[in-house]
This record gives sequence, structure tokens and C-alpha cells, in this order.
Amino acid sequence: MRALLFATACAAAQLTTSFCARAQTPAPQGGQPQSANDASVLEEIIVTAERRRTNLQTTPIAATVLTGETLAASGVTTVDQLQFISPGATVNNFGQGIDFNIRGIGKAEHNTQTTTGVITYRDGVATFPGYFTAEPYYDIARVEILRGPQGTFVGQNATGGAVFVTSQDPIINGGTRGYLAGQIANYEGYGVQGAVNLPVSDTFAARVAFNGEARDSFYDIAGPHTGDDGIQMGSFRLGLLWQPSERLSVLFKTDLNYLDLSGYPSDPVNATNGMFDITANGDMHALDRFGRAVLKLDYQFANGTTLRSVSGYQDGRTEYRADLDGTSIGNSLFGDKVDEVIYSQEINLISPDSGPFEWIFGAYYQDDEYDFLPNEFYIISPAGTYRLQGTNPKEAWAVFGQASFDLSDSFGISLGARYTETSTTNHITVNQFGLPLVQDQKAEYSNLSGKLSFNWKLDPQHFLYAFVATGFRPGGLNVPVGLGVPAPFDEEKVTNYEVGWKAGWAGGAVRTQLNAFYNDYENFQVIVGYPLIPVFGFELNNPNTTKIYGVEAQIEAAVGQFSLDAGLGWTKSDLGKFFAVDPRIPSFGACNPLTGPASPSCIALEGKDQTYAPDFTFNIGAQYEIELGNGDSLTPRINYGHVSEQWATLFQNEARGDRIEARNIVNAQIAWRSGSFVTTLYGTNLTDQHYVGAINTGLRFAGPPRQFGLRLLKAF
Repeated sequence: MRALLFATACAAAQLTTSFCARAQTPAPQGGQPQSANDASVLEEIIVTAERRRTNLQTTPIAATVLTGETLAASGVTTVDQLQFISPGATVNNFGQGIDFNIRGIGKAEHNTQTTTGVITYRDGVATFPGYFTAEPYYDIARVEILRGPQGTFVGQNATGGAVFVTSQDPIINGGTRGYLAGQIANYEGYGVQGAVNLPVSDTFAARVAFNGEARDSFYDIAGPHTGDDGIQMGSFRLGLLWQPSERLSVLFKTDLNYLDLSGYPSDPVNATNGMFDITANGDMHALDRFGRAVLKLDYQFANGTTLRSVSGYQDGRTEYRADLDGTSIGNSLFGDKVDEVIYSQEINLISPDSGPFEWIFGAYYQDDEYDFLPNEFYIISPAGTYRLQGTNPKEAWAVFGQASFDLSDSFGISLGARYTETSTTNHITVNQFGLPLVQDQKAEYSNLSGKLSFNWKLDPQHFLYAFVATGFRPGGLNVPVGLGVPAPFDEEKVTNYEVGWKAGWAGGAVRTQLNAFYNDYENFQVIVGYPLIPVFGFELNNPNTTKIYGVEAQIEAAVGQFSLDAGLGWTKSDLGKFFAVDPRIPSFGACNPLTGPASPSCIALEGKDQTYAPDFTFNIGAQYEIELGNGDSLTPRINYGHVSEQWATLFQNEARGDRIEARNIVNAQIAWRSGSFVTTLYGTNLTDQHYVGAINTGLRFAGPPRQFGLRLLKAF
């Protein structure tokens, strides 16, 4: 019998189907609906990415901010689905790894040396930069999706942007309140979720939340395979808040996650069979077990200055096995088992919010180590067996600061900078199809990045900004292939020029954002054929600058019981001059990345699109609250998300399956609220579009098919 683990896909407030324009408004107490008058005024949306609470509409940043309730109403329960509610974002998930790109910048290669370009923070700490991507969203306060490089406050790994996920905090003197929710769904899906606030004393409170899900597999697999029995997931979070005085606050949170995803079936990119009807003769396995502890201390001095400390510890093990040829005919297998431990520490000194001059200074340190366990990382193919083991420690430290000055009541300027030093080291041994290799190699990188911004408040409803911002992603090491000590690849650098206009209309019932950007993207990291002897894959940098530019717009509106939100993004990219050998095509001639010369195997890539940079993204959601009397209400909601075609490689070879077709996802739900109960009938991917969710190593990974179910929530 399938185990029923804890929880399902939405947090307490999520099921009340509030609209994102009321993002900072708590759910009504006792299940009572808000009045139409309240619903027609958009509440202030707060962002915290710059280490203080600021109004999104007067902050020079392009961002989408969503509450947990909005995430669930939009059908979002994991990071993959953010692409359908935020302009400019694409997410391609192939199981153990993820290509998260914003404006065509993020990550395109899949190894521990190539770090992400869109980093995710959980409760104030940067999370695992490559693995452990399936962590669910539950009991969420808000999610902030920031577009463009975040060089000052995030630093490395935020060349494309950053995502900040903040869970609900305990509330002192907030009463013993919470919720319990359950779910049934197709694919024999079950779930139960809950959270409770515990006010222990006048200075101390706790919050406990849990989440989980179980369902059968989406796939019908023929062949002597093992694994892929569906999913069984369970997560738990404990939050503790101590405030012994008005000046001191101590917040501790710890998360535990057990995510048995059973496997990520796939087949060749050009297969003609249905995506969910495949053959395999390998072992499929995908299991993530990890935990996180975050300690945040805030102390406010008498003059209003705040000293903040954020300490993080994360420890996880990921296990993955796959049929590498994607059929029951071939005999290629892949497997790994990797431990990762991250320690991080950030210190901030933050000025008071009052006055024309504001500043912040900070320091950051992170230690991140991968451990490739003996005999657990392997590739088995007709050519023989490849094995790797050892450790990959990484270290980074940074100092940063930002100062903002209001030159008048309407005009201000801010300047931020961050200096970072980072290193990566390989202590590994490789058995390359019988050839033993050893690597003890280290690479170091440093960078100064930041942001200069000019801000105009034309009036209380209209805000203009213009800025230049920079960011960087560190380089890394190539694994040896028997040709001597391999050359490292360099860091990436992005310079972003952006202008924007944020406005309020109709007496506060409508809110808009409009921005245009232009990026110089230097040293794009890509795996191509080894330049001198292109029989091996080798990671290097595009030697010339790629240009990426575009326009984004967002709107939120609330009129009576009707609510609407929408966003669109248009992006264009042009690769700089670059020659490379497609590593999938046998070639033995040299190919200089700068000079070529061009030939059938040494391909000229200048002017081609950046990978994972769709020309157009669009999303829209609408809902209408119908009052039934006696405080009951019925709220239907529909969401549509579109991501246009994109390329999975720079070579853009359709015959080899490089083109990822457009995604058009429709989600809907109808929620009936009666007293403290909310009953929700929901569906995701209602048109049942079978689309490629990711391409990796010549295999296609399907996005999730149509799912539907019934949820019941009881608040107390």
C-alpha cells in the first residue's frame, strides 16, 4: 500500500484563493470574505531582497512578488512552475539538475563546476546551487522573483536574477491558530498538510508545519527496467521566535525533506512514441534527503541602526540513476550518489529607514563541499565503464555595501558595490574506461560588481528609474581526459542597463510595471568539443560578448470581486563571434573558438540565439468572488502561461532535437469557502499538453501531464 506522507500542494492561506495584488493582506479571519470595497484597493507589496523592507512600486528593481495563497491559486507548488507566472523566466528540470534562466541568463551546463546563474534563497540563506531542486512550496509567506543581475546583495550566481522564498514566521501573542488540509487527486494521489502557531509566552512563539504527497507514476514503461513507482515526499519545518525586548529578535528555522521521486524516465529527443509511453532496461532512481537550519538575529541600537546576523547550515544527499540511452535496446547507464554540505554566514549593519540618507554594509562567507562517494558515480556504456570519486570544496567570501541619498523629495540616487573572492578545488580520481587519472587542481576568481541607480517619484502614483547593474558567476575546472592538466574555464560577467516605470491607476485599483533592458553577457560558459582534439567534451567560454535585450510588463487589478494579474516578456539575443565543435558530432580537426576557421565540423555560431532564451513569455490569471450569503463565497480562477520556443544548445540543430517547442499551460480551480472550511476543486495543465520539460544528454524529459483533484482545508 502506498504510504501517505504529510501534506499536499498548498499552504493554508493558499487555499483561500486571494489575488496577488493583495499580496501582503493576511487571509480573513474565521473564513469571512473581504468586502468588495477592500478588494478594490491594492495593498502595498513588500520586497526584502535589499535587506530592508521596501515598497516594490518605489524600488528600482524588476520583480514578481507572490504570496503562498497566490502560488496555490496559480497551480504553483515547485520551482518548475514559476515560469508560468513570471515574465522572462524559463525552467527546464531534468531531475537531478535544473536549468533556471531569466532573460536568457542562468545555467546551461550540468555539472557541479558550472554553478547556477539564478540562485534561490530560502529564509535568508542561499540554497544548494545545483542539486535538490524539487523542494516543495508549503506554508509560504511570499516568493520574490528578481529579474536581472543582483550583484550587490546576492553576489555570485545571480547573473540572471534571484528567487527569495520566505516561509511563515511564528507570531508572538498570535494565538494557537493554524490549519489542516487534505487532498485526493488522479494518479492515485493523496496528501495532507498542516501548520500551527504556538504562542508559548509573551516573548516566545513556535510554528510547526508539515507537507507531503504520494502518487503513482505518470509513465507506462515497457522493458526490464526497475524504479519509477511514482513519488513519496515528506517535509517538516520548525520555527522558533524569541523577542525578549523591542530591540532584540532571534528567529530559528529548520527544515527536513525526504523526496523520493522514484526516477525521471526519458527517451531520445527524436523519439516518435508518446512521451509517457517509453521503453527502458535500466535502473531509475531519484532520492533527495536534506536538511537546513537558519539562525537570524536582529539587534536595533538606540539610534535605529540594526545589526543583523544570518547563519546557515545545509546538509544533503542526492541519489540518481538513469537509463542513459533512454531505450530498452541500448546498454548505457548513469548513476551517482553525492553528499553536499554548505555553511554560510552573513553580517549586515543597516541604517534607519528615516531621513534622506540610508546605507547598509555587509560581509558574507560560504563553504560548500561536494563529496562524490566511492563507486557511486559511474557511466556504463558499450565502450566500457567510467567512474569518478573524490571531493570538490568551494569557498567564497565577500564584502558589500549600498548608500542611497534623496537629493530632493522626488529625486534620489543609490550606489552599491560588492567585492567577492571565490575558489574551487578538485580532489578527484577518475577511471576513464580503464585509464586511471588523478586531479588535484584549484582555480580562484575575484570580482567587483554593483549597481548605480537614479530614481524619480513623479507623484505618489508614478515612479521612474534607470540603472546600470553588474553581476558575475565564477568559473570552474574541467575534469581530466588524459591530455594533461585541463585548463579552467573563466567566470561570466553581465552588465545590465535598464529603465522602468511603475504606476498606480484608478484610485489604487490598478498597478503596472514596465521596463526595458539591455545586457552585455561576457564569457558565456558552454561545453563544446575540445578545441585541439575535439573527441572529448570541454567547457570553455564564448570569447566575445553576447547581446540580450528586451521589454517586460506586468499589471495587477482588483475591481469589486474581480481580480486580474498578467505579465509579458519579449527578449532578443545575439551570440558574439564564436566557433565551436558540436561534441555530439565526431571530429578530429582543430577549431579555434576565436578564428575557426569555419567548416562542417567547426561551426560559426555568431548571431545565433542564446540558449534557454525564448522570444516571448506571457501569463494571465483572473478570478471572481461570488458571495453566496451567510458569509459563504464561491471563487473560480483561471491561469494561463505561455513560454515560446527555445534552444537547448548553441548549435540549434533541429535534426538532433535541440529545439524545445512552446509551452501553453492552463490551470484552473473553484474554491467554496464556508466558515472555517475551504473546499477547492482544481486542475493543472488542463489541455494535457505533452511538452518537453528539459533536454539533457540527448534525452527528452516530459513536463507533467494534466492533473486534477479535490482539496479540503480546515482553519482553526
